Amino acid sequence: MTVKHGRFGKLICLALLFARGVPIPLGAQNDSGPNYLRTGAAGAALTDTVNAQNEFRVGVQAYYRYAFNEAILAFERANSFRPGESLILDWLGRAYYRSGFEETAVRQWTFAAENASSSAEEILIRGRIETVRNRRSLLPLVEEGRYIEAGRYPGRSGASLYFRQPSSVLPLEDGTAWVAAYGSNELVRVDVNGLIRQRIRGPVNGFDRPYDVVRAPDGRLYVSEYRGSRVSVLDAEGRWLSYLGSRGIKEGMFVGPQNMAVDQDGYLYVVDYGNRRISKFDPEGNHILSFGKRGWGFEGFLSPTGIACLDERVFVADGVSKRIYAFDRNGTYLGILVDEGLNGPESMRLVRGQLLVADTTRILLIDPDSAITREVGVLGGSAVRITDAGADGNGNILVANFQGDEVAVLTTTDDMASGLFVQIDRVVAGDFPQVTVEVSVQDRRRRPILGLDQRNFVLTEQNRPAARQEYLGAAYLSDRYDISVLLERSDLTFSLKDELAAALRDTAGLTAGPRLVSVVSAGESPFRERVGAGASGLAAAARAGSYSPYWRFDGGLRLAASDLLAGEKKRAVVFIGSGALGELALEQYSLSELASYLANNGISFYAIIVGGESAGEELRYLAEETGGAVADLYQPAGVVPLIRSIGEKGSGSYALRYHSSLRTNFGRDYLPVEVEVYLMERSGRDRVGYFAPLE
Repeated sequence: MTVKHGRFGKLICLALLFARGVPIPLGAQNDSGPNYLRTGAAGAALTDTVNAQNEFRVGVQAYYRYAFNEAILAFERANSFRPGESLILDWLGRAYYRSGFEETAVRQWTFAAENASSSAEEILIRGRIETVRNRRSLLPLVEEGRYIEAGRYPGRSGASLYFRQPSSVLPLEDGTAWVAAYGSNELVRVDVNGLIRQRIRGPVNGFDRPYDVVRAPDGRLYVSEYRGSRVSVLDAEGRWLSYLGSRGIKEGMFVGPQNMAVDQDGYLYVVDYGNRRISKFDPEGNHILSFGKRGWGFEGFLSPTGIACLDERVFVADGVSKRIYAFDRNGTYLGILVDEGLNGPESMRLVRGQLLVADTTRILLIDPDSAITREVGVLGGSAVRITDAGADGNGNILVANFQGDEVAVLTTTDDMASGLFVQIDRVVAGDFPQVTVEVSVQDRRRRPILGLDQRNFVLTEQNRPAARQEYLGAAYLSDRYDISVLLERSDLTFSLKDELAAALRDTAGLTAGPRLVSVVSAGESPFRERVGAGASGLAAAARAGSYSPYWRFDGGLRLAASDLLAGEKKRAVVFIGSGALGELALEQYSLSELASYLANNGISFYAIIVGGESAGEELRYLAEETGGAVADLYQPAGVVPLIRSIGEKGSGSYALRYHSSLRTNFGRDYLPVEVEVYLMERSGRDRVGYFAPLE
């Protein structure tokens, strides 16, 4: 008898396979999918299996559409039909995680690990559990803990010379760093893999022993030239513009300029080593004043080295007296910050309110208020002289080892042990067999890992390298970003309609920069406003709506954030309100759930406060947890720089493409894909799957 392979034939084959106890992969048409179903009994199990497969497919597709609530319901139904299946539970945990319910996600992943079909699958899931459990909040770029060497950018390899005698390092937001190479008379731009991306040798006559490189708020670079006794001014791309100063002892002149610092208003401070003083220049390059000579209680510099600016204070290290002194921005002596415990301080950099000090062979972190000093790292070896250290955007410390002809990369011991937190966020298979994979790479504290390229990624399917792997790019390189505005509709803001309108106009009315995705009113029932064109449309939207003491912050925030999921990877919710949350603000969702929903989907939270009051702790918590900020509408700089900073933020989202060799069973089979990410001594991986279009 000949059996036709229609629907009835398929059910007969399934029933026979179940009767034999054969593992049935999702789709049950070929061996390209994982052994997701483990069966032993026939009969009613067949119906449950088919139902589970259908619900699982719905859940995966909903997840990739960012419909996480729909995905949760579908995976829950699939789990009810086939309880204990590791793949279903893993996906259920993913959907809860992206929805902000981390505790529930960890429970589902724990069940998935307990029922894993292989030790490799269990290790992968338990690694994810450990990272999420141990993660508490975004920490400063330099955190508590010991830093150890994770890699090196050598200045030479065999007979090849890349750069010589690095004297300073300036980390950038994209993961690269400018290195001032004193010995080879150049600036080199190094990426996270240690490759030189750019080389600058200055004007026609070249640099004359570049020592330090710093950046102004407008992106310009200042390069001190020790032997040239001048400072070169470069644009943001490294093109030479002009000189500051010349050789001499008069005001505004130099003898061996070394370290530099730029304050919050763009004023440049130069350590004039030969003249034993500090010279200050305005943003236009005009000399303002010099300070550091003996007088007014100050003994005078013996050997000024490192310098850093914090608010109204300027800190200067002295390599001979082995002290750190404090001055105000006008050069008035304030006193000694550190007078013992230093071996030979060289550079100082400001890192999130702390002083990062290069002290001969070690790196120190000093509190500028209490002077508490902590050693965070040491370079070993016979050829070591640390002339500079700076924190990069990936949580590392980059160290210029002048004597060793290298830049060392230091990472915390915890980060080295935990590796990278890698997630495949989305798989797009509409053009199958061409498949696009969106991957996010973070450290254990949710900080994005920046600067990766095609060398850092390996895609595989069924343990075989994916064919025609292609690196499409990184989100942090895009200059586009999305915002969704959340307006407080409370009794407190009823009388502040004009300020709401002004804040919305300043936030969303920029001619270039953000794309306004939505304006959400947080009233008793949050909803999206209809926004007309131009400034008048924004003003009308801000003044519209009803106001109530029972306004819903949590529901409004979820709605505003959800509008951003399918857009640009650089994105933020901008809340405009009085700073005080109402009594129903957190009734539906807790503060931690809101923070997780934003952070787990790469959304930052910004708050603009109207009415002159200060922001509550809840708003500051959300900003801190998601890498955002809080500002007053009428702060001196306005809110425009705040909004533009969203586009300058790093994002650890990357896109890759490959050509799948798997059979799809007319689009019914679940197709696996895995990504591994490598960065020096650290790595991480993730594995998911997808469905090709039905044929």
